[in-house]
Amino acid sequence: MYSISETVKVLLIINVIVFVGTMTMPDTMYQLFSLYYYENPSFKFWQPVTHMFMHGGVSHIAFNMLGLWMFGTPLERQWGSKRFLFFYFSAGLGAALIHTIANYIDLQLDINELMQAGIGRDVIDQAIAQGQIFVNYPQVNFEGYFVPAVGASGAVYGIMTAFAVYYPNAQLMMIFFPVPIKAKYFVPLILIGYTVMNLTDNLPGIAHWAHVGGALFGFIMAWSWRKSRFNPQ
Repeated sequence: MYSISETVKVLLIINVIVFVGTMTMPDTMYQLFSLYYYENPSFKFWQPVTHMFMHGGVSHIAFNMLGLWMFGTPLERQWGSKRFLFFYFSAGLGAALIHTIANYIDLQLDINELMQAGIGRDVIDQAIAQGQIFVNYPQVNFEGYFVPAVGASGAVYGIMTAFAVYYPNAQLMMIFFPVPIKAKYFVPLILIGYTVMNLTDNLPGIAHWAHVGGALFGFIMAWSWRKSRFNPQ
């Protein structure tokens, strides 16, 4: 086992402090710092960053912080603290971007479905603004508009992907499948699983596209850094 690196330690401490604060003032904290859809009145410009320090429960923060420690520590020692921090926030912001784009597409599909059924756009917009649902169309729920995203998962998935790029032959195991798998196989399997869940709407309430987005941005950065002549230290 390796000791924790300095920047990872600071990120862990901040996440825990924010989590405790969230437990003491949940309504205020979630309202201000979660990531709302950009057209939602609750959206604030700082939320793409602050949502990375918000978590929905003990298991949520525990798994994210475990991943941050396990995969982030060797990467920080490989890159240095400044580049690691740049990578962490870039992956998290990339995850927020992909999550928002996916929500936008889902919202437009829902609106188009209702309009094709003969419902006017003004009626739809009013329903969205007032949080109403269409009883005859249960598949249309505008979840992406109302439900905010929280968690460091996008950034952590970016870090995990970068770990697979830099240490492809490292042996990894899932808690519920304790068989060693090389990182270069482990990470793609996880991402394929999330992609399937995105397309089939399994495990609702989880921002799957944010995970995929963080991994995608993480892979692009890690691959380009490793392939470049300048290998960050």
